[in-house]
Amino acid sequence: MTVDQHPPALTRRELREREQATQVRPAVEASRPVRAADFPKRTARPTRARRMPRSARRAVASSLKPETKPRTSPASKLLSVVALLFAVVLTVAVSVPANLFAPTASATGDAAPVADIAGQSLKVSADAQDATPARDSFEAISYAETLALKYAGIDYSYAVTSGAVRWPFPYAVPITDGFGPRDGGFHKGVDFVPGEGTPIYAIADGVATTATFDNSGYGQHVVISHNLGGVDVSSLYGHMIEGSSPIVAGQPVKVGDFIGLVGDTGIAYGAHLHFEIHIDKVPVDPFAWLQANAVN
Repeated sequence: MTVDQHPPALTRRELREREQATQVRPAVEASRPVRAADFPKRTARPTRARRMPRSARRAVASSLKPETKPRTSPASKLLSVVALLFAVVLTVAVSVPANLFAPTASATGDAAPVADIAGQSLKVSADAQDATPARDSFEAISYAETLALKYAGIDYSYAVTSGAVRWPFPYAVPITDGFGPRDGGFHKGVDFVPGEGTPIYAIADGVATTATFDNSGYGQHVVISHNLGGVDVSSLYGHMIEGSSPIVAGQPVKVGDFIGLVGDTGIAYGAHLHFEIHIDKVPVDPFAWLQANAVN
């Protein structure tokens, strides 16, 4: 340190020590140049360490903990080995061609032996092979047409009359089902098929004994009692449109009076008039009876 340099500022303690030293030393020494070694060294004041926050201390402590590895049991190791082997076998099975282990022809080119089994052969002509298959045509027909085909061999033609006994329609209409046995039972009447909604008329004078609706049988129907030449005759008109008949039980009826409209109420398969004739409460063939009694 040169003379021109200024010494560092001294504390009070250092100044007191300096004053005590100057009093003891001889005056000669006071006249010599001041050296840096004559001054006590300034020591840095210890700094107080700041304490880390609690969260930081926990993070450091957790980072310093030794890592624990999960213990692997022998069973887990064995299961892993088995799974690995299964994956290898599956990969090989999928990648190997299916015909790898199939018997093939020998190296000399001979074909593999084939069993000779006797069988049947069918020879088809060229015409049959080239022919285009034809399909039968079909068309829907009504219930009346079905019955007409069923009873096609029976002649139900008749001539209309206008006397005391008449047919239930003022013109001839088709009859599709006659009196007698049929599939499902005995048919006690004949079925007139003039078309749904056709008016029906009384065949003779009489009194209505029944005028009702029955879902399980004749549907909307009327029964008229007649006395013809001292013979008790009843005529039945069935399957009429519900509510179409103005007749009530006990009502007198004249020949040709309106009875109702053709329908398919009750047990019926298509619109038609089911007509019956009973003599002394025994059903007879209405077609034959009308042909014999309906005159001009």
